[in-house]
Amino acid sequence: RVRGTRPFSLSAAARAILGMGRWGDDGGKQKLTLQDVAELIRKKECRRVVVMAGAGISTPSGIPDFRSPGSGLYSNLEQYNIPYPEAIFELMYFFVNPKPFFTLAKELYPGNYRPNYAHYFLRLLHDKGLLLRLYTQNIDGLERVAGIPPDRLVEAHGTFATATCTVCRRKFPGEDFRGDVMADKVPHCPVCTGVVKPDIVFFGEELPQRFFLHVTDFPTADLLFVIGTSLEVEPFASLAGAVRSSVPRVLINRDLVGPFAWQQRYNDIAQLGDVISGVEKLVELLDWNEEMQTLIQKEKAKVGRGSE
Repeated sequence: RVRGTRPFSLSAAARAILGMGRWGDDGGKQKLTLQDVAELIRKKECRRVVVMAGAGISTPSGIPDFRSPGSGLYSNLEQYNIPYPEAIFELMYFFVNPKPFFTLAKELYPGNYRPNYAHYFLRLLHDKGLLLRLYTQNIDGLERVAGIPPDRLVEAHGTFATATCTVCRRKFPGEDFRGDVMADKVPHCPVCTGVVKPDIVFFGEELPQRFFLHVTDFPTADLLFVIGTSLEVEPFASLAGAVRSSVPRVLINRDLVGPFAWQQRYNDIAQLGDVISGVEKLVELLDWNEEMQTLIQKEKAKVGRGSE
């Protein structure tokens, strides 16, 4: 056979059928621990870290879930008699009635919430030159607020940082329309008067061009963190399987999800439970506690008491 190709392994298939190959059983290879991963980072054996992040890293900042009955945001949206919550992100509904989306936008617009411990951990990864890329499903912009530069970010589901006219397609800085959004007005294009929509990805819309950086990022990564995501929304979810099989994957999440639940590798680590507690445990193992506190205090000082 051609040198370097990998033939189908009947033994691997047999092991799968027989129910083997679960946690800690991968051809006799030893199961990795969070401590092992911390050592790899400390010894600079992992220096091209890719992170996949979801809503679970933002809820500790107080970001409300618009689908949760009882939340103030859900109540604010009830007045519009939306057929179902996800309609907010459907273009056809938006063109008929953009008000519900802008009610959500007012709540999530940059400046209303502050980053938390998990965001600053990702910032510290960047400061240490270890962060190859952060892929986020979140549209709250807290990664930017935490100081992670846009070139290290892939905002897979879009951003409020920029906006586009739905008619003439002119691009604008999102900040240009902050006044309108905060005043409960639907923003309009100063050129053609069309409705201006923040560059949030709606159902059926194409993902941002930057999302396709994954084609090179994931094969070159030497460590993957999956933090606070259900890994249910495609194509984002599939990225967890795009790193090489030799690359450790660390899940910090409330539950086992995606391939961590149904297609584990020997070098998968799952730190389950509260996301912030999981990140704190990793920081402790890395011996980065002091640096984290210094960074957080410095960043809080920039924005005063608003970050408390």
